[in-house]
Amino acid sequence: MWNELDPDRMPKHVAIIMDGNGRWAKKRLLNRINGHEKGADAVRRIVRTARKLNIATLTLYAFSTENWQRPKAEVSGLMLLLRRFLTSERRTMVDNGIRLNTIGQFDRLPGAVRENLKAGMAATANNTKMVLNLALSYGARAEIVDMVKQMATAAREGKIDPAAVTSEMVSDHLYTRGMPDVDLLIRTSGEMRISNFLLWQIAYAELFFTTTLWPDFGEDEFRQILKAYQNRERRFGSVSPCT
Repeated sequence: MWNELDPDRMPKHVAIIMDGNGRWAKKRLLNRINGHEKGADAVRRIVRTARKLNIATLTLYAFSTENWQRPKAEVSGLMLLLRRFLTSERRTMVDNGIRLNTIGQFDRLPGAVRENLKAGMAATANNTKMVLNLALSYGARAEIVDMVKQMATAAREGKIDPAAVTSEMVSDHLYTRGMPDVDLLIRTSGEMRISNFLLWQIAYAELFFTTTLWPDFGEDEFRQILKAYQNRERRFGSVSPCT
């Protein structure tokens, strides 16, 4: 199947809503943390596949602002798994040219997680093959509110002329500043919602929803979705040249 994909038509930015860990565990009479552990294995698979396919930016919705409302034991377990993942995968990221980045409300994360993230980002800072964005304590509405506050402050200080604000200026004040907009958004588990994820950045993204639960999502299905993406005509609001 590798030769079915056109390397010149790969999406530059893929974003994934990784959904279904809890349901995967429930189906097997396991606890939710077991599901999140298997979900971490799926993360490893997809990061490696994205790197092999030369996808420039991969953004994974790992923990939302709303996820803080989950039971404390589950949140603590998730944070422990995140720390383990960051530690175990650091060498792989360094060796494969992957630069680690995080988007979201960094200050809300536990101190130990912040330290692991800082260490991983420092170790991979010079890597240029792929950017791995972990969306942690992330919510698109919170991101947009932060952007408005920044731009309002800059306007009050005379650094920005409100009449001259452009969409590019807005993008430059988001967590994803300097990154391309999302070309392809995937959500697993059968849910057909965006769930407050990258609302600005997915304006013209191609959307794919799969019933596969995240722990079962693998390389073959990822490549099938990429093939389907390449078969779509992206017009960005214009008229098809065949019309």
